[in-house]
Amino acid sequence: MHWLILAVAIVAEVIATSALKPSDGFTRLWPSLLVVAGYGTAIYLLSLPLKVIPVGIVYAIWSGVGIVLIAIAATLFLGQRLDVPAMIGMVLIIAGVVVINLFSQVSVH
Repeated sequence: MHWLILAVAIVAEVIATSALKPSDGFTRLWPSLLVVAGYGTAIYLLSLPLKVIPVGIVYAIWSGVGIVLIAIAATLFLGQRLDVPAMIGMVLIIAGVVVINLFSQVSVH
């Protein structure tokens, strides 16, 4: 269940981050509300898995998966394009998250 909560926290953070540009510096109401609600939800949900999963593992997954999902969201919804070095970097980030999850000996309660 903790992993599912972490996944939902990551999605909430990605939604909030994706709404930052449309909020236009918090001058547009609905995107701004989405940013605040999304980050509030994300941080609260992020705190829950930390009760049983080490902070280093949670943060590595949070940041790695978040970076990749933000890049995908920016490509799909904001018209941004990734070049080959950016895509290679994201593959390396994903590989790092996989290595942590498969091979790390940090205890998870």
